[in-house]
Amino acid sequence: MGVYEIDPLTDDRWPDLLERHPRASVFHSQSWLEALKRTYSYQPVAYTTTAPGATLANGWVFCRVRSWLTGARLVSLPFSDHCDPLTDTYSEFQQIAQAVLQDKERQQWRYIECRLPNGGEPPGLEPSHQFYLHKLDLEPGLDTLNERMHKSSTQRKIKRAEREQLTFEAGSSEKLLSKFYQLLILTRSRHKVPPQPRKWFSNLLSGFGNQLTIWVASKQQTPVAGILTIKFKSSLVYKYGGTDERFFRFGGMQWLLWRAIMDAKKSGVKELDLGRSGLDDKGLSLFKDRLGAARSCLTYFRYPASSAIALTNEMSRYRKLASFIPGGLMSFGGRLLYRHFG
Repeated sequence: MGVYEIDPLTDDRWPDLLERHPRASVFHSQSWLEALKRTYSYQPVAYTTTAPGATLANGWVFCRVRSWLTGARLVSLPFSDHCDPLTDTYSEFQQIAQAVLQDKERQQWRYIECRLPNGGEPPGLEPSHQFYLHKLDLEPGLDTLNERMHKSSTQRKIKRAEREQLTFEAGSSEKLLSKFYQLLILTRSRHKVPPQPRKWFSNLLSGFGNQLTIWVASKQQTPVAGILTIKFKSSLVYKYGGTDERFFRFGGMQWLLWRAIMDAKKSGVKELDLGRSGLDDKGLSLFKDRLGAARSCLTYFRYPASSAIALTNEMSRYRKLASFIPGGLMSFGGRLLYRHFG
């Protein structure tokens, strides 16, 4: 049994595998992969033990990242919180992992990285970073979900937003994206990190259509908070958010997430994926805990392991340099640097 390379963007068998496989996520989808390719020129590739022409039984998707600044590498997947190998047996997993390692040597990639939310160590790769992954079970009724939220930090914030008579818009238009993106710029500027290129969000919007929703809360027509969610199968992924710090006290972010939860329940969504947070990012973890989410471990693996330290140090230097970019040039900095960080 051999291992074959396929293009998940053009192989008609890939969407069918995602529909059948229980661990498939939004990050495996053709819309997500196409946005990565269009925005950053990454080349998606999937490795499988299924011969050409047969029904696809498994696949592990990566992106080939080529950068003059940070080197060439295989990543599964850039700017994606997690990405499971879609295999059913350890034998398949092992066989594909060995083929990926051989490809690394053949193509002289600087390193390989994968991001696994469900445990299991890929043969030949070593742990490099750990995060928390936060997910909220949406199976219970709305009353139960509300009761499980933190009373003062979440429930009261939602009630405050209602008392303040915040209004919200939800949709997938470029006009709404513009409002959201300005909030994202404010947030990233506070953190002294450039925002993702606007082109990235436009590409996500065109790829996912009405499966992607932008939610913007406003106070007297002034946008105060915004979130971006993507629906995939029975899961809703909260991927990006932005706020105007002048209006933190109004609870716009908590209110929008509650609106998204209520909407998800109506459409039969079973789970809200709130994404990752760093082990030392206590504020972000606490925010997600107070929504009622459960934590699990998310481990990133690398080969060679030494590349993790070297690249982390390089990334830190680049991000520190980026922190000196004037506010008005933050978006330009994002367009210039992000493709090198995937």
